[in-house]
Amino acid sequence: MPLERLSLRCDGTEIASNLHLPDRPGPHPAVVVGGPMTSVKEQVTGTYAAALADEGYAALAIDHRHYGESGGVPRQYEHYAHKIDDLRAAIAALAAHGQVDAGRIGAVGVCLGCGYLAHAIRDDKRIGAFAAVAGYYRDVPAMRAADPAGFDEKVAQGRRARERYEATGEALTIPAVALDGDAAMTLQSTYDYYAGRAAHPNYTNAFAVMSREAFLPFDVQSAAPGVTMPFLMLHGPNALNPAWARKFFDAVPGPKRFHEITSRGQTDIYDDPDIVRPAARRIAVFLDEAL
Repeated sequence: MPLERLSLRCDGTEIASNLHLPDRPGPHPAVVVGGPMTSVKEQVTGTYAAALADEGYAALAIDHRHYGESGGVPRQYEHYAHKIDDLRAAIAALAAHGQVDAGRIGAVGVCLGCGYLAHAIRDDKRIGAFAAVAGYYRDVPAMRAADPAGFDEKVAQGRRARERYEATGEALTIPAVALDGDAAMTLQSTYDYYAGRAAHPNYTNAFAVMSREAFLPFDVQSAAPGVTMPFLMLHGPNALNPAWARKFFDAVPGPKRFHEITSRGQTDIYDDPDIVRPAARRIAVFLDEAL
């Protein structure tokens, strides 16, 4: 499938992106694809974008600010407001592209990309449908209640790191994935994906500690009431926190469907062809009907 390098800007920062195009003349229906924390466009978003291009959709995968080939300092800074604005800029770029049917644009999220997109597309009339794959539907009140002191200390740690960065220009980092010590993600399956199967020169295994100030309080559940367009949730018992997925799904007021994904865990949903291909097919059928 054709791949177009598409450069766009958000708040004065260059956002690198790959537009995966169907192998036939346009204009095409299109989707913006949002992905997991710390990830880059050559990983899960690129995998799903390519699969959706095979299904006839122009699919845009981006490097968010602070990551991959995009601009933005400090590097490896996971800030929800930046990611939400980046996705809005990506939607605008899609709508203006000559190979895209601006009246048929949807959104597809994977993992935390579901949450970033849920906030980004609220009240956006350009988005006609939203599909969410193995979403990480963060429930911040529940997370804080489970460990109030630990939660608040990590937020404070992030604030101190930000203040240090602002005073000295030094951004403290920890690994994005590791099996021991302090890291943003510590599951074996997550390590195997990012440090193994999905390792790429554009991906840096690091996480700015100052991210914790904004990232930890980022709540996904609060976005559910704004999902008024047709919604498809693809989730399963071995994906991240099925109870939170069900809570989010139940709170969505618009027309909605649920499809169960069978998987070993979370990250095989990112790249196992026997999961990705059927998921992309189901998403395409949903989008064909909704857009």
